[in-house]
Amino acid sequence: AVYAEDETRALHVRHADETWALTGSGARAYLDADAMVRAARESACDAIHPGYGFLSENGDFARKCIAGGLIFVGPRPEILDQFGDKVRARSIAAGVGVPILGGTGGTDDVNSARAFMASLPEGGQMIIKAVAGGGGRGVRIVDADTDLGDMMTRAAAEAESAFGNGALYVERYLPHARHIEVQIVGDGSGHVAHLGERDCSIQRRFQKIIEIAPSPRLDANNRAAICAAAVRIAESVKYDNVGTMEFLVSEDGSE
Repeated sequence: AVYAEDETRALHVRHADETWALTGSGARAYLDADAMVRAARESACDAIHPGYGFLSENGDFARKCIAGGLIFVGPRPEILDQFGDKVRARSIAAGVGVPILGGTGGTDDVNSARAFMASLPEGGQMIIKAVAGGGGRGVRIVDADTDLGDMMTRAAAEAESAFGNGALYVERYLPHARHIEVQIVGDGSGHVAHLGERDCSIQRRFQKIIEIAPSPRLDANNRAAICAAAVRIAESVKYDNVGTMEFLVSEDGSE
């Protein structure tokens, strides 16, 4: 296990069989791809498991692992390039007929975001999201009274700190939605299977804290449609390894 200078007593450090210090403190230490690869090589590791957050969806990091003679425990770098960028992921889903919420491409332009907000029906809300990550970082819900410029600045700074990339996009906010995830596994040749769905709607600060499998709120038709959509998306890019496709389902199941 690796750790930042300010985490010498962190739980993962105390439980690991062997630990390796990174230079620097906080999130920045875990975003240094070269330092990660160097630590792995110097400690004679065979593989790097990226965990979640930080560099886990970073295609360039996966390439550095491979170039350093290490196994990156995850999908191919080009897959990470596609799904680590949420705007590209939305485009892939739309391209295979999976419904997506209305939104913009990656934008740091307040005027574009404001124009999209104005296009929503009266009382509609939008949500700001980080292009390069998830886990609730860089996420803000926007309504008509929001200081959009300030909120986008704060969201971008948070995304930059967490993922090393402050790019944002906006989409229509779907209130009271169910957060449904489908686990998939692919062999890299286009063969993909799903392992069922789980409901991750119980959250705090956009971070799931309880998962329920199977979802108690999906009817048979929606369950079949969502699982089929997850497989279709993964098949379209010849996904390899395991992964999670995430969906939002309106409270009444109509979208």
